[in-house]
Amino acid sequence: MSIQSASLAQFRGPAAGFFEGFTNVGEPELEGSVTYSEPGQSYHIKGSGENIWFGKDSFAFLWKQMEGDFIIQAELRFLGAGTDPHRKAGLMIRSGLDEGAAHVSCVVHGDGLTSLQYRREAGQDMEELKFETEGPQVLQLEKKGSSFTVSVAKEGDLYTRQSLELSLDGSLETGLFVCSHNKDVMEEAVFSNVRVFGTVPDDFRAYGDYIGSLLEVLDVESGARQIVGGDPGSWQAPNWTPDGKTLIYNSDGLLYNFDLATGRSEVLDTDFANRNNNDHVISFDGTQMAISHHPEEDDGQSVIYTVPLTGGSPKRVTPLSPSYLHGWSEDDRYLVYCASRNGQYDVYKIPVEGGEEVQLTDEASLDDGPEYSPDGKYIYFNSARTGTMQIWRMDPDGKNQTQLTFDEYNDWFAHVSPDGKWLVFISYPPEIPAGSHPFYKRVYLRLMSVDDLEPRVIAYLYGGQGSMNVPSWSPDSKKIAFVSNGIFE
Repeated sequence: MSIQSASLAQFRGPAAGFFEGFTNVGEPELEGSVTYSEPGQSYHIKGSGENIWFGKDSFAFLWKQMEGDFIIQAELRFLGAGTDPHRKAGLMIRSGLDEGAAHVSCVVHGDGLTSLQYRREAGQDMEELKFETEGPQVLQLEKKGSSFTVSVAKEGDLYTRQSLELSLDGSLETGLFVCSHNKDVMEEAVFSNVRVFGTVPDDFRAYGDYIGSLLEVLDVESGARQIVGGDPGSWQAPNWTPDGKTLIYNSDGLLYNFDLATGRSEVLDTDFANRNNNDHVISFDGTQMAISHHPEEDDGQSVIYTVPLTGGSPKRVTPLSPSYLHGWSEDDRYLVYCASRNGQYDVYKIPVEGGEEVQLTDEASLDDGPEYSPDGKYIYFNSARTGTMQIWRMDPDGKNQTQLTFDEYNDWFAHVSPDGKWLVFISYPPEIPAGSHPFYKRVYLRLMSVDDLEPRVIAYLYGGQGSMNVPSWSPDSKKIAFVSNGIFE
C-alpha cells in the first residue's frame, strides 16, 4: 500500500510558521510580543506605539517576506475596551522595517473606523480611503502588480472593497500589526484564520498547472478554520467518512484516505480506476463509494463506478459517458449525476446496479451538482437556467423544480447536512461565467437553512474547482471539510 505524505509540518506550518520575524517598528518604549496557539492556529499580538501616520510609524509587526502577487487574510478581534479609540490593528504590506517605509494597510480602529491607509514614498505623510463598514472582523489585503485591494466584511456578510495603484516592488514585509496610539499603553488583538499565499499568474494554464492545497476543517458555528494537512500540488474535494475519523480526497487521479488523528494519507485502492476526478460520494449506509473515472475505452470521458469503501475492484454503473457523479439516494438504491446527452448537460438518476438512466431535468443551460436530502424528499442541484448559476430543489422524480437562491453570485454544489437542516455551497463572483466553476478564484462558502433560505458567508477563500465538489459535512453536522489554494512558501 503506497503512502502519500500529508506534508503536515509544512502545511500546518503556514499557520504555525508562516511568519519570519516580529519587529517593534520605530522602537516604541513598550516592546510588543506575539504568541501563537494551537489548536485554534491563532496569533495573540501585544503592541504599543504612538501612531502609524505622518512620516513615521511606531507599532508591533509580525511579518513574512513576499514577492510577486499575493494575498493576506485574517479575522481580527481586539481584546479589552482599550484606552484610545484610535488604537488600530490589521494587515500590512511594507517596503521595509524602518519607521518611514512606504506601505499599504488594512486598518481597523478601536472605535470601528476602517480604512485602506497608504504611504506612497518613504517619509511622506499617510493617506487613506475610508470604508462605510465599521468594525469588520474579516480582513483581506491583496497585491496584484501595482494594484492593492482591501476587502472587509462583518462575519457572515459579503466583502466590500477599496483599491488603489501604488508602486511597491521586490521583497515586501507582509503581516499583522497592532498599534496602541499611545506610547504608554499596550493594546492586544487576536488574529485567527490567517493565510498568506501567492496567487496564480496571468499565464496560468487551467488543468495544466496546479498550485498548493490546504486541507481544512471548519467549525460551522464558530467559523474557526483549522489546517489539518496539505500539499504543494493539487488535493481536491474531501469527503468525511461516517465514523468521523477520515477524509477522502483525490489527487493526480487517485483517491486517498487522510487520517485526521495522524495527518497521514494512504491510497484508497480503486484497482484499474486511476484517472478519477473529484466526484466521489459515500453511500448513506457507509459501505460503498461511487466514483467518476475516465477510462480510455470511453475516449477518456467520465464514467461512474461503485467500489467498496475499503477499496477494491470498481463496478461500472453508467453505460454512457460523460457522466459526472454527485449523489446517492438515502435508501442507497440510486445514483444522481450530471451528464451530457444530445448536446446538453442535465441531471439524471440510475439504479446503483446499473440499467436504464432517467432524465430529471431538460434545460438548454447547465444543470449540475445533484444531491439527495437525507430524508429522500428532495434532490438539490444548481442550474444556470435563469442566467446566473443558482441553487434549486426538485422532487426525486424531477417534478416541482424550485429556485432557492436569487442573487448575482454563481452558486455551485449545494451539500445537505446529515441532519437535513442546512445547505452549504460555493459562490463565485458575478464576473465568472455562470456555467463555469474554475480553479483559483476569490470565492465564498455560504450556508443557509433549508427553512429560511437566507445565505450567509462562513468562509472567505481562494479556491473554487476542487474546494468542495462533494458532500463534505462531518457526521454530526457541526463541521465541513474543504480545500483552499495558494502558492505557499
